Amino acid sequence: MATPRRVAGPDAKNRGILVDAAEQLLLEQGYSAVTARRVAERAGLKFQLVHYYFRSMDDLFLAILERRVERAVDLQAALLAADRPLHALWRFGTDPADVRITLEFVGLSVHRPVIRAALAVAAERFRAIQTETLTGIIAAAGVDAERFPPGALAVMLTGLARTLVLEQAIGMDGGHAEALAMIERELAILEPEPTQSDGTEI
Repeated sequence: MATPRRVAGPDAKNRGILVDAAEQLLLEQGYSAVTARRVAERAGLKFQLVHYYFRSMDDLFLAILERRVERAVDLQAALLAADRPLHALWRFGTDPADVRITLEFVGLSVHRPVIRAALAVAAERFRAIQTETLTGIIAAAGVDAERFPPGALAVMLTGLARTLVLEQAIGMDGGHAEALAMIERELAILEPEPTQSDGTEI
């Protein structure tokens, strides 16, 4: 009977280096560039170590996704503590690097069911956090929730942010100024500029 191949644990030496290298390749060249050999070359490690630490390339992609999700959850928690959390979340959502790697995972998920399942779980987790946050902000602002349904607003903000970043990446900007102005106008309703005690704007 064959002995199962040993796979190193999550805290093993060099594992993080390989995840770093794979993530860099994913950002710079897309998921098709993330092969075991190229990851090893970028990490400065032996090719065999990739399969020592990860049973498959799917496991390596999942390690990237898991780490980014945990970092993003921590960052989002920090943003929610800001004076204007909705504005902070909007800026976070329009970060080009974050949108780019999300789109790479979406493309990868078309071909790899295990990635698709993990991405769906992560996306639903973020959507739930966003919706809960928006529900509180809308209630605090005294705004009619029928005008700003929290779930719908979360979808629109996320979708618009990704569209703007994607179109900018290919040189499109038609309608962007109007879209940004609309978002800023609506966000100002939900989160007005903070004012000093004498009524003047900070």
